[in-house]
Amino acid sequence: MSTTEPADSLSADVVLIGAGIMSATLGMMLKELQPDLTIAILERLDVAAAESSDAWNNAGTGHSAFCELNYTPEKPDGSVDISKAIKIAEQFEESKQFWSFLAETYAVKELSRFINHIPHLSFVWGDKNVSFLRKRHAALTQSPLFQGMEYTENREEMERWMPLVMHGRDPQQPVAATRMDLGTDVNFGSLTRGMFTLLQQKPGVTFYFNHNVEKLRQKDGTWRVKAQNLSTNATLKIRAPFVFIGAGGGSLPLLIKSGIPEGSGFGGFPVSGQWLKCVNPAVIAQHHAKVYGKAAVGSPPMSVPHLDTRVINGKQELLFGPYAGFSTKFLKQGSYLDLPLSVKLSNMRPMIIAGLKNIPLTKYLINQVRQSPEDRLAALREYLPEARAEDWQLEIAGQRVQVIKKDEKQGGVLEFGTEVVAASDGSIAALLGASPGASTAVSIMLGLVQRCFPEKAKSAEWQAKLREMIPSFGQSLNDNPALVEELRARTSAVLGLKVDATPA
Repeated sequence: MSTTEPADSLSADVVLIGAGIMSATLGMMLKELQPDLTIAILERLDVAAAESSDAWNNAGTGHSAFCELNYTPEKPDGSVDISKAIKIAEQFEESKQFWSFLAETYAVKELSRFINHIPHLSFVWGDKNVSFLRKRHAALTQSPLFQGMEYTENREEMERWMPLVMHGRDPQQPVAATRMDLGTDVNFGSLTRGMFTLLQQKPGVTFYFNHNVEKLRQKDGTWRVKAQNLSTNATLKIRAPFVFIGAGGGSLPLLIKSGIPEGSGFGGFPVSGQWLKCVNPAVIAQHHAKVYGKAAVGSPPMSVPHLDTRVINGKQELLFGPYAGFSTKFLKQGSYLDLPLSVKLSNMRPMIIAGLKNIPLTKYLINQVRQSPEDRLAALREYLPEARAEDWQLEIAGQRVQVIKKDEKQGGVLEFGTEVVAASDGSIAALLGASPGASTAVSIMLGLVQRCFPEKAKSAEWQAKLREMIPSFGQSLNDNPALVEELRARTSAVLGLKVDATPA
């Protein structure tokens, strides 16, 4: 993808800031809905999907709440709340529908190679956690989205599911696991670049790599975007009625620069991550699953430990982590000044209050940063008892910026999900936050389209196209078991997944 050198001032219908999964999804969606739209895509780096969307920088799980225990919290009365899990599972089904639509429409084999079948397992130990997992399984399997989920406390069965996790484990330790065969691994970097390749071939779409957005302002209903070419120092000016800020951790500073009142009071708390990457092919070959456990008390959701089979560039990999850390950078290739420069009068109070309320989290991150190689190996051995230090090496993962926002009652709160902040006139929107992020990009961008293009989204033409791209659009999958089965069979076939993984 080459960068087009601009004239002094240009215009477009849409400006997308950040060449990641969110911008790629929104760009493809808008061009399908209205092919004559002109789109300008600005990216600070020289390639697409090099930050949060890159395969080594995110979990790649294909978050569908099959194995992530933090999506099913235990209530004070002891019951398990599955509402968030159902929502995320429905959102991931929408993602698979959209990806299938693209793969079929454009007959691009690469658009099916980014996703692979990998079973999703939850694994716990200790009587209390075993009881929780048992209740979680009973609650989830009432939903058609989780039909087929297996539960066991049988150690022999667990050895078949995840031999590395069980080898060398204390035979007296109470353990339990669930398994969802329908699980997937997603290379979001590959997916993002595939969608951008399709966009590049469409008329009216222009890419500007190595361009750092310096200024955003609205005048007479039109946004003026000013960016600097980091290679030539030339200035790019683009005017557009709509701007989307999908720059990962870099979205918050740009939202602040926009000056929209809806962005007032938002702050960010950066959390970095690290993986242990297996470098022994014999060990990698023995594990074929994503095994998620319970997060440590006080840890952020992105730190839920997992022993994770990945398929990256056609090669099977094995990771464990992530280990959390702290950096003042908002992006992996950002500046240490990102956090201090983001503090403004409008968000100072919420950030201070949220910080004071999350001192345990701060202590947890400090302890994570101070971990020695022996500490990290000890954490790995809770999941892989016979792990050897020489089989693993430390890799730096992506940077995440958790949302801090104003709250009338509490003053300021720290949130761990994703949030779309849009101007009241729908002319600009920014995506903040992290998990589950990329896996639910289609649903997030679908909501953004309806919010920022309300009249067009209600039109018969756009409604028909939305249903073509996402057949379950406007319907509750959780209330329609037959539709779940039909769509899973179809998307599995198109994307090259296990068709028989869909329960009868």
